[in-house]
Amino acid sequence: MRSVFVFTTGERGETVASLDRHLPQQRDPWTLDGNLYIEIDDEQTGYLFSDWDPDDVVILEAALGHHPTWAVQIDISGRIDGTAEVRQLVALLLEHGGVAIDDYSAHPWTLQEIDSGVVNAGLRFFDFRAYHELNRGQGSS
Repeated sequence: MRSVFVFTTGERGETVASLDRHLPQQRDPWTLDGNLYIEIDDEQTGYLFSDWDPDDVVILEAALGHHPTWAVQIDISGRIDGTAEVRQLVALLLEHGGVAIDDYSAHPWTLQEIDSGVVNAGLRFFDFRAYHELNRGQGSS
């Protein structure tokens, strides 16, 4: 599974309500076409940041201007490419601001950067193909 974490500017309850509207009759997790699994993770009762590099958390805090205590975690099945589905869901969640972080870089991506195809350290948002190409032969996967 590949993962994307979305840190919205809205309140947690607003985000849950939005997910409920767009993915009705489900929760914990919400799913999109059986290929994206969406849930809220937090520091207090969940595992948010438990396996993050502390420097990556600092980068996130700088982008948001505060330390977030919860996020929407999107897990993407390896059975599909997932790029279009992830972009659609992230666009919905970041409609009013915030950032997303994928498995391939510590860069906090804004919706504007995602939509315009900004390249950071050789990667675009959720750019698993370029990531694997850049890390070929380095023992990374």
